[in-house]
Amino acid sequence: MKEYNLIINGNNYSVIINELEDTLAEVEVNGTPFQVTIDKPIKKSAPAPAIRAPRAAAPSAAKAPSVQASSGGSHTINSPLPGVILEVSVKEGDTVKAGQKLIVLEAMKMENNIEADRDGVVSAIKVNKGDSVLEGAPLIILN
Repeated sequence: MKEYNLIINGNNYSVIINELEDTLAEVEVNGTPFQVTIDKPIKKSAPAPAIRAPRAAAPSAAKAPSVQASSGGSHTINSPLPGVILEVSVKEGDTVKAGQKLIVLEAMKMENNIEADRDGVVSAIKVNKGDSVLEGAPLIILN
């Protein structure tokens, strides 16, 4: 298993290669599993392959934003669905309360309010209005 952190168009992606066999790889992108094909077989000692396109994706249901603990007592609020950021309602340094709207995410032609799950201070905003995000992509870090 190999893990890579990629930045594509300013968005962070955590890519884990779980299994690699000839031209088929099982990978996870921000926690979402994919099976991908590779243009040519990879030797076991070779570096990780370039990922072409997902062959099949696991279905995902709408759910509450996931929260990931990071170092220093901070919490990351992640995108619950793939979509487009319509609005960022806070700024870095803002104090927020649990239940306060942080971001409006358009997913499947619906607007979804992403709310703070706890009180805290916004230490980083990882997205901007108009950004496309994948499920599990980090949106805001609270301290």
